[in-house]
Amino acid sequence: MKNIFKILAIAFIGMGLVSCEKDEDQAILSETSQSSISADKTTIVLDKSNLDATAVNFKWAKSTFNISVVSTQQIEFGIKGKGFKDSKLIDVVSSPFSMTNKQLNTLILGLGGTGNVVNEVEVRFKTAVGGAKFYSNIITLQVTPYILGPVYNYTDLFLIGNATAGAWDNTATNAKLYPLQKTTTAGKYSYTGYFAKGEFKLIKTPGSWDSQYGMGGAEGTLSTSGSSGNISVETAGYYKLTVDTNALSYTLISLPTPTTTYATISMIGSASGDWNTDVDLQKSTFDPHIWVKKNVSLNAGDLKFRADHDWGKNWGVVQEFFGVAELNGGNIPVKETFNYDVYFNGITGEFSVIPVF
Repeated sequence: MKNIFKILAIAFIGMGLVSCEKDEDQAILSETSQSSISADKTTIVLDKSNLDATAVNFKWAKSTFNISVVSTQQIEFGIKGKGFKDSKLIDVVSSPFSMTNKQLNTLILGLGGTGNVVNEVEVRFKTAVGGAKFYSNIITLQVTPYILGPVYNYTDLFLIGNATAGAWDNTATNAKLYPLQKTTTAGKYSYTGYFAKGEFKLIKTPGSWDSQYGMGGAEGTLSTSGSSGNISVETAGYYKLTVDTNALSYTLISLPTPTTTYATISMIGSASGDWNTDVDLQKSTFDPHIWVKKNVSLNAGDLKFRADHDWGKNWGVVQEFFGVAELNGGNIPVKETFNYDVYFNGITGEFSVIPVF
C-alpha cells in the first residue's frame, strides 16, 4: 500500500512539473516600453522642382517586450480627424527613415489630401507581433502637397470579383466605372458590359480593400463596411450597373447582347500624335466591347476615338477627362501633356482619359 502512495505522489509531482512547463511556454506578452516617433520638421511645403530631395526624416524606436519576440515595424499616415481610417502604411527597417518630396506627395494625395493647401496629417509608429499591434505617440504634420500634372479631383471606382474581368485580384484595373456627372452631383457612376455568373464588389484604390462598397442589408443597397456582402450575378450576360455612393444604392439591369463589335478602337488627333495616325487601344479578353490603353503619353491637344481606323465610325465630345462620346461628336480636349489611362466603352461611348499620378 505504501508503494502505491509513493507512485501516486510521484505522478502528481510529474503532472505539476508539466503544468509549470506549459505555463512558461504560454507566457503572456506585454509591452515593457512604448514605441516612439519624431520628425525633424512638422511644417512641410513639398517642392515639385526637387522631386528626389529629402522632405522629412523620421526617427523611431520600436516597442520592447517582456519576452523575446520577432516583430515588424511600419509608419502609419492618416488625415487628421479620421482616426487613421483609410490610412497608408510604410514598412521600415532602420531609423532614421527619410521620404523624398515625390514620395510624401504621392502618399498625401493618395490619402485624399488636397494639393496646394495645408493638410494636417497624423503619423504614428506601429509594432506588430503576430496578430498583436502596438502603437507609439502620434505626431501631426502640416503638409502642403503640389499638383504635378492635370487637376483631376474625382474618385475612381473599379469592379472586383469573379463576375468581372479582374476576378478577386484587387490590383486589376480593367473594369472601371464611369462618372455620370462632372460637377453637380459627384458620386454617381455607371458601367455597361459583360458580367459572368458570380459576385462582385467595388473598390476605390487598386491594391487596397479599404473604401470598398458591397451589398448592404438588402438588394439595391450598398455598405462601406469590410463585412459587406457580395453583389450577385445569377446569370452571365450584359448588364447596366448604376451606383450612387452618396445614397449608398445601386441598380443592376439586364441588357440584350450587343450585336456590333469592332476589330480595333483607336485614338487619333493632336493629343495622341497627329490626325493621320491611330493609336490602338487594347481589347478586353473578358468583354470585346471594353477597350483600355494604360499609361500612355498624351500631348496638350485634342483627340477622338474611331473604329477600325475609319472615320465612318468615330466618337467625340467637348469634355475633358470623362463623358459620353457621341457619334461624329466634337473633339475631346487634353489640356496638359502628361501620362494617362484611357478607357472606352464601345457599347455606350463612355470614356475616361485620366492622368496617372
